[in-house]
Amino acid sequence: MRLSEMFGKTQREIPSEADTPSHQLLLRAGMIMQVAAGVYSYMPLGWRVLKKIENIIREEMDSAGGQELTMPVLQPVELWQQTGRDKSFGKGLFTLLDRRERTLVLGPTHEEVLTQMVSHHVQSYRDLPKLLYQIQTKFRDEPRPRGGLIRVREFIMKDLYSFDVDEAGLDVSYQKMVQAYKNIYARCALPALFVEADSGAIGGKDSHEFMLIADNGEDGVVCCEGCHYAANAEKAVSKKRKIGPEKPLPPEEVATPGMKTIEDVSSFLKVPKDHTLKAVFYVADGQVVFAMIRGDLDVNEVKLQRLLKCTDLHIATEDEVKAAGIAAGYASPMGLKNIKIVADDSMAEGINFVAGGNKPDVHIKNVNYPRDFKADIVADIAQVRDGDGCPRCDGTLKLMQGIEMGHVFKLGTFLSNALGAFFIDEKGNSQPIIMGCYGIGLGRLLAAVVEHYHDEKGIIWPLSVAPYQVYLCPLYREGSHVADVAEKLYEEMQSAGLEVLFDDREESPGVKFNDADLLGIPLRVTVSPRTLEKDSVEVKWRAEKQATLVPVAGVASRVKELIQSKK
Repeated sequence: MRLSEMFGKTQREIPSEADTPSHQLLLRAGMIMQVAAGVYSYMPLGWRVLKKIENIIREEMDSAGGQELTMPVLQPVELWQQTGRDKSFGKGLFTLLDRRERTLVLGPTHEEVLTQMVSHHVQSYRDLPKLLYQIQTKFRDEPRPRGGLIRVREFIMKDLYSFDVDEAGLDVSYQKMVQAYKNIYARCALPALFVEADSGAIGGKDSHEFMLIADNGEDGVVCCEGCHYAANAEKAVSKKRKIGPEKPLPPEEVATPGMKTIEDVSSFLKVPKDHTLKAVFYVADGQVVFAMIRGDLDVNEVKLQRLLKCTDLHIATEDEVKAAGIAAGYASPMGLKNIKIVADDSMAEGINFVAGGNKPDVHIKNVNYPRDFKADIVADIAQVRDGDGCPRCDGTLKLMQGIEMGHVFKLGTFLSNALGAFFIDEKGNSQPIIMGCYGIGLGRLLAAVVEHYHDEKGIIWPLSVAPYQVYLCPLYREGSHVADVAEKLYEEMQSAGLEVLFDDREESPGVKFNDADLLGIPLRVTVSPRTLEKDSVEVKWRAEKQATLVPVAGVASRVKELIQSKK
């Protein structure tokens, strides 16, 4: 491809709306273009990268036994109502009305459609197992699109679904996909951390994500270097420090004028934060919920939402708190009526807590569970912090940021029961098909490659996904043979099966070298009057500083050898 004919231009300035390296560099390199918030067009160079990622994914899915199909973007809302996921996806679900006033969903995922298809085509255990996948456009109305391709509202996704007769079969399918995903990330030259995860609105049992550790990642990742425990921060648990030993003391009411926060109360009463109880009020599907946790910890809202099995969860507003008859800043579980209490299990690791007095300017010392109050639910609802104890060994947890590059989870029978996907087993009994779900966002994976492979000059593409393998860069000078040699090399390298981006523009060396570094093509071949004086060209890897001279006569074969050596 001649760069002079390429659709798209590079930019020198960093776009003001771009907040991550991948977003900045993909825009500057002319590989993507924003159409609306969270909606992007792929320019020719970016599309070539995406197609290479797609081919890698397709090869690994096919190798694992997957069968590719395609399903419609438009889905009847009734399918989603059958499973109840129209509510669990909530405002994230794009809907529209057709000319007959029927509601349609722009598919954020395709479990419902495929499960319905399977229900019509699978009758017997002999028809199973099946691994079915597609590479299709998805739509999710993200409240805060960010990071360019990392969180968008329209995206291309590979989603594979497994259908098995029993849990043992699901385990086999799950492990096939886990290995296929590892192969994909290895071929994209990305270090992927396998972590425990929350299943989100899709639901299910076992759930894991593949994370790229990155400073600009939007997901918290918790790791233990001792036993290699790893989990998404939404799912992670930790070993909570025990407090004591102390003897339980009788409750004591104390005046705390104007002291509403944990910090205020801790300082005023001269007690550590871990000797206080924090009250956080939420509204879960319209019901006020009292979430109680030790004062040195914070509530993990994802854990709380999953525990309550609610669709909508938000911090209670001042008006909602007042309407429930709660003394804001002084609330206590003691004597609280008609409000569901969810308590973090950290209460069991402490004693003689300070809690609110349920009236202004009053707290109560020496509050103990279960002597002084009861909770409707006691469970882990705490956020894990950097430095917390590992739940599986004596190690310490480290909190990092990551980019989710893929998600696999065991759905079980939830969808097959809801949509009537049953099979007849060996004994003649009807059984629900056991399902698994496995997704990779192609655009996010592309962005992850750039987040991991870049420097201050631009992108550094791994060979496996680079838009082109070779950047042919002639430095023209009037009276030299550079143009003739470059044209000949372009033809020879193409004939040798190499993917070449030929910078045939009449630009200065500085502009060409800057664009070569920005675009990140792995191998640069420079033809200049200086190199031709030695009957050579300069060959340089984008990721390396040192360049070497290669005789003109053997450039195509030598470049091919270099490319092959890196594969």
